[in-house]
Amino acid sequence: MSKTDTPAPTRLRRGMGGPLLFAFILGDVLGAGVYALMGVLAERVGGMLWAPLLAALVLALLTAGSYAELVTKYPRAGGAAVFAERAFKNKLVSFLVGFCMLAAGVVSAAGLSIAFAGQYLQTFVEVPVVPVAIVFLAVLAALNARGIRESMGANFVMTAIEVSGLVIVVVVVGFLLAGGGGDVSRVTQVPEGTGVASAVLAGAIIAYYSFVGFETSANMIEEVTEPSKMYPRALFAALGAAGLVYVLVGLASSIALPPEKLSSSSGPLLAVVEASGVAIPSWLFSLIALIAVANGALLTMIMASRLTYGMAEQGLLPRALSRVLPGRQTPWVAILATTLVAMLLTLVGDLALLAETVVLLLLFVFLSANISVLVLRRDRVDHDHFRVWTFVPVLGVASCLLLLSQQTLRVWIFGAILIVVGVGLYFVARWARGRGEREQEQAASR
Repeated sequence: MSKTDTPAPTRLRRGMGGPLLFAFILGDVLGAGVYALMGVLAERVGGMLWAPLLAALVLALLTAGSYAELVTKYPRAGGAAVFAERAFKNKLVSFLVGFCMLAAGVVSAAGLSIAFAGQYLQTFVEVPVVPVAIVFLAVLAALNARGIRESMGANFVMTAIEVSGLVIVVVVVGFLLAGGGGDVSRVTQVPEGTGVASAVLAGAIIAYYSFVGFETSANMIEEVTEPSKMYPRALFAALGAAGLVYVLVGLASSIALPPEKLSSSSGPLLAVVEASGVAIPSWLFSLIALIAVANGALLTMIMASRLTYGMAEQGLLPRALSRVLPGRQTPWVAILATTLVAMLLTLVGDLALLAETVVLLLLFVFLSANISVLVLRRDRVDHDHFRVWTFVPVLGVASCLLLLSQQTLRVWIFGAILIVVGVGLYFVARWARGRGEREQEQAASR
């Protein structure tokens, strides 16, 4: 049992209360995914868009419960990779968990860059998608290298913009319904020849992508006041709020447009707003969507480059990736490497494949976190922390295995290629580290 309510000591200022933490998590979860993927989801599940979003919320809450326990139990931990190292005492397993997180970030940024260059941008100018996605990533890299410091005030603004776009979707469809338009019957329809359960499960794999992001909040725990109380409350409240918004957007989208029209658009929510007939300029909604997608991509690339840098510092990746710019003190080699990989991935050009690969990689991370909770139950700490019911991580493990079993062969192959590259980099780093140590020993013996 825990012994005290006093939070673990930290060198950082604990100045983040519940509302700020709630906004941070909500901002991380909301936005880019649902703006980009509603059309892909419609192709899988027809008009029953709300059901896989609700199912994905329930599955995400299971793993969030495990994170709530681990993060408050080890409030200075850096995430699932550190939890895995504590639980399994194996460097390679810890590396693979960290690398899956890193690879998911890079793949996600590639997918978001394609979404950025799609229909929302086409509102302003007609341009080829892949070249613009590559230029977009280059601009993000330049901003990243200058030193991006997101304040909580800026996060509030970005979150407000993202939420405003989703509220607009719900409100304008409300006006459409009030005027006798739309088709409510579509919300229970699935593609012809497809069962409801199989359609919802297939859609949940895509919908799960819209809920990822909550795991990055683990990095904020040292700055949270009363972390054992505030973190679980903010985490579950933010996921619940995001889920409510997503379900409403799913209902609104299927009422406004048939699935085939949603699935044929790379800017599905813009198509919904236009179909409502409400006098909202297309350029205004497109601008909101572009801000949401761009902010998501930028935050993702910042996370990926810093994680790459940190793993290189620990000797888990080649040491060259830890080099920093002398003046800016930003990890320029890590930024360059992650950006180049993301640029190559844009050549895939398939948003659904990239989103499903992100989910596949993160499912391994979440599977590790859920197992880590159970393994570390025998480990006692001297401060109060949140404790999730034991059946929650058990169901979390089952949910991860269920979603993994639904991934297609091409997603497994794509994900396996990325993991093999990571394992290769790990052994290169080990070889280089061992060689350096041997050279140091030889020099010392002379």
